[in-house]
Amino acid sequence: MPRSATATLTALGVGAAGELTTALARTLPVRGELAELLPWGGLRRGSTVSVRGSTSLLLALMAAATAEGCWAAVVGLPRCGALAAAELGVAVHRLALVPRPGRDQSEVEKTVAALLDGFDLVAVATPVSAATSRKLIARARHRKAVLLPFAVPWPGADVELTAALGPWTGLKTGHGVLSTRTVTVQATGRGAAARPRQTDLALPGTTDAPPPRPTLIPLPAPTPPLPATAEAV
Repeated sequence: MPRSATATLTALGVGAAGELTTALARTLPVRGELAELLPWGGLRRGSTVSVRGSTSLLLALMAAATAEGCWAAVVGLPRCGALAAAELGVAVHRLALVPRPGRDQSEVEKTVAALLDGFDLVAVATPVSAATSRKLIARARHRKAVLLPFAVPWPGADVELTAALGPWTGLKTGHGVLSTRTVTVQATGRGAAARPRQTDLALPGTTDAPPPRPTLIPLPAPTPPLPATAEAV
């Protein structure tokens, strides 16, 4: 192969033999605490990772990948909005929301299968039959996409992440705003993910310093009323 062609393929992340040359191309990135829960250190292309207990956890799982150029879709979750996704770090210009994927199993299957053909991550919050879940797992594996079932039974998932909601922080005596909520995330699965793992995650937001509080500006003292004057004759 000519050197120029090889250089072009390498720049695209593809080797001369047609294989992906970097670990990033095979595994989509996630924030550090979540990377510790996944046996691949990220979301492996072709895998199925089930998520339960927190919509914020689902969106946080997508954030790093979309920030680096990946495309994501959320199916069957009408309460999921772009603002909430943005607050958790999702690049919303690379996020598709499909609140109602279809009226029956066949329509849902076709919709999700089509999304798996063109998106890097596809979250599904619509219950499907065991046969449909197996087909979609196979589709994700074939298309090298990441399937993220959310809050629905999904036999055959490689990893299952379950969130237990903890306390909020940010409020102080008489003032403050709710800024973050601690969530305990437990990972179980099969194969390389068989050993249970657990971590605490601050949601929404990151583990960086909290955003600055609004500055309170004192109001000027009220001007005393002018003394009454006698009406001119």
